[in-house]
Amino acid sequence: MKVSLGPLLYYWPKQQTLDFYQQSISSDADIIYLGETVCSKRRELKTRDWIELATSMNKHEKEIVLSTMALLEAPSELTALRKLCENGEIKIEANDLGAVQILTEKKLPFVCGPAINCYNAQTLKLLINQGMQRWVMPVELSRDWLSNIIDDVHKMKLRDQFEVEVLSYGHLPLAYSARCFTARSENKAKDDCGLTCINYPQGRIAHTQEDQQVFILNGIQTLSGYCYNLINDLESMEGLVDILRVSPNSLNSLKTISHFKEQLLCKNNYTQLNSLQCNGYWHSIEGLAKS
Repeated sequence: MKVSLGPLLYYWPKQQTLDFYQQSISSDADIIYLGETVCSKRRELKTRDWIELATSMNKHEKEIVLSTMALLEAPSELTALRKLCENGEIKIEANDLGAVQILTEKKLPFVCGPAINCYNAQTLKLLINQGMQRWVMPVELSRDWLSNIIDDVHKMKLRDQFEVEVLSYGHLPLAYSARCFTARSENKAKDDCGLTCINYPQGRIAHTQEDQQVFILNGIQTLSGYCYNLINDLESMEGLVDILRVSPNSLNSLKTISHFKEQLLCKNNYTQLNSLQCNGYWHSIEGLAKS
């Protein structure tokens, strides 16, 4: 199995973002995704900057992929999407069907991102016919669900036509909204948010009345409050998963990639699990649980 570095979901200053990706080049990641996937108002790096960064990183021994936004709300966002899809060099991770449509029209291969609701083999067949080469499983699906899909795919003789990637570490992107919850939490309107997301480089924690860390607010995106961690579940992925995704939230995410690589090589249990980590969805139980 390979290990990928997923796209940065949070809003960081430009230089911090560039420094992070410069360090990622020498990390243990086999695949690096980059690009703005959450909010078009985050313009520390503009579309042109993301393409230039991806092109420069593509000269190194890594597979580089540009990720698109999951929720498009304006014509300007569609224009930016077309620029990404027509970059001419870097493969695209499509996170909505608009991106899939553009890439299909251009006859370009693509990665189907986790924001696309693909839940069965019939949908996978449709996406393969449109040019999909890799499927990133929606984060809420379980191992059993994946196993059933793979069984169906084998019966359809399609398994050798795409790779399977599973988000294996990080806060899970659970939902997107036209509202900006980070701005709302500071009593600001979305249209006058002041780009307040940049003040929360790991998102803003939302607790229940019982003080349980239930969600992370990240602009229009709602993430799981607990960090998802499947590092002790790698054996159950054998024969099902080709790529493990680590979703970054700090520079330490590059060390996490190394931990996964070490686990794959030695197959020993990595036991330093934080108490605020979970793996429930993989085991078909409540998502915030730790099996």
